[in-house]
Amino acid sequence: MTVPENAGFNTTAVHAGQAFEPRTGAVVPPLHFSSTYAQDGIGGLRDGYEYGRGGNPTRDALQEQLAAVEGGNHAYSFGSGLAAEDSLIRALCRPGDHIVLGNDAYGGTYRLISRIHSEWGIGHSAVDMSNLEATAAAVAQAPGKVRLVWVETPSNPMMKITNIEALAKVAHDAGALLVVDNTFASPYLQNPLALGADVVVHSTTKYIGGHSDVVGGAVVLNDAELAEKVQFMQFAAGAVSGPMDAFLTTRGLKTLGVRMDRHSENGQAVAEWLLDQPEVEAVLYPGLPSHPGHELAKKQMKKFGGMVSVQFKGGEAAARKVAEATRVFTLAESLGGIESLVNYPSEMTHASVKGTELAVPENLLRLSCGIEESADLIADLEQAFKAIGN
Repeated sequence: MTVPENAGFNTTAVHAGQAFEPRTGAVVPPLHFSSTYAQDGIGGLRDGYEYGRGGNPTRDALQEQLAAVEGGNHAYSFGSGLAAEDSLIRALCRPGDHIVLGNDAYGGTYRLISRIHSEWGIGHSAVDMSNLEATAAAVAQAPGKVRLVWVETPSNPMMKITNIEALAKVAHDAGALLVVDNTFASPYLQNPLALGADVVVHSTTKYIGGHSDVVGGAVVLNDAELAEKVQFMQFAAGAVSGPMDAFLTTRGLKTLGVRMDRHSENGQAVAEWLLDQPEVEAVLYPGLPSHPGHELAKKQMKKFGGMVSVQFKGGEAAARKVAEATRVFTLAESLGGIESLVNYPSEMTHASVKGTELAVPENLLRLSCGIEESADLIADLEQAFKAIGN
């Protein structure tokens, strides 16, 4: 099927890159495992395929699907979210360049930039991206050197909301590119390219894959010259997603819209319940009117997602007790799957930023609300809260 012009998100997600197999009529395109392809004479490639690192029909179908749902012209699929980020940075930056990123960025992103790329001569600085004046000042401190302005919105795990359109202007005025990590929102809830971003990155492991059974990453962009650089790095460095990974990611992406509706409903219900609990110091969720980024989130997001962070009056001890007492929420790394997860970022996903200005509060838990019944999620938290007094 050809995706109709101006088709809605769910129609696009189901059909983009998914033409039926012409020989048998199989509705689901076949999974191509082959690592190499027969040539019709030397240099005579069939549909451009030569070797699996350079191209694979299953991966190409996913890349077409990713570009379509993000509203981009080009998409590239990688073996992990960090592989996607690494390839992007190496494709676009050179020694002497500078990256300005959020001061509560994902720990793995910060580790990549601060410990890997810094040794290659790429500088970095961190700033509260939700404060545009502070961000502009940070960019101005490295005049002519800032190549990338890198933001997560909502951010992980402090759930800060940044004005993408305004930040794009800050970046572009300085001659830099705006990169938006759209993992928390997903393409269903937010499309940064339409708001002026130059590049979107995803850990497709999370909401796009959606079932906690595949690791992957993606880069989506519009500019053909930038895309050519990313594509070359994907091919030359080889951190591509394998056929089975691409197939599983495609399968997950087809149901992203309906899953995100349920994730958002559950996130809202859990956040509202948490607000009323005496043990809670703060609830960080953009769907709450009390959240400082609530009005902005309403403008640039369709809904508010399934990620909720909560801080406890009882400090680290209370957070740890709750994390280890849940039964429906599984204590685990990652997020965005159909099952609910609880994470203690200070010692888990963000352990790499301990002792830095990006350190996560020790009284904070991050909840990834799955697609279970919201009443069951709340009941699980209610019983887990009893552990605080023990």
